[in-house]
Amino acid sequence: MRIIAAHHQQFAKVFAQASIVAVFCVLCATSSGRAQEAKSEAKPVAKPAVNAALVPRGRYIVEGVAMCGTCHTPHTLKGQPDPNHALEGAALWLSPALPVADWPLRAPRIGGNPPATDDQMVTLLTTGIWIDGKHLRPPMPQFRMSREDAQSVVAFLRSLQLPPR
Repeated sequence: MRIIAAHHQQFAKVFAQASIVAVFCVLCATSSGRAQEAKSEAKPVAKPAVNAALVPRGRYIVEGVAMCGTCHTPHTLKGQPDPNHALEGAALWLSPALPVADWPLRAPRIGGNPPATDDQMVTLLTTGIWIDGKHLRPPMPQFRMSREDAQSVVAFLRSLQLPPR
């Protein structure tokens, strides 16, 4: 019985955390925002040089503030982000409380070689608008980072050495 109670408590904790993240994402997202499917994202580009001085701040923002790995990293059987596959893209594990048109099923890979140029990623992170001129759809938060913060995030994402897709 202790094992069942422990699993129930762990599940309740993970569920509560997921609910908080889902509510935050829905509140942050604009209701009129839409985004293209991951397949129609920018064509892969050669990996540009990384400004190493920006990487620590980018890591702090990605891992400690924006919590990108919550959606962009696959989860283990225990419901935790899998550090062995950080930011490789993942099936979206949360659902909206109310129906949302065009809810995505996957969060794209953003580590190593993000799905757009550095300038396009900075525009996304500073305006909430993707390369097609549209806001990203929920649950992606519509960030309004400073240019310096956005450049730091892109530098960190590009610095990651992930396996090929």
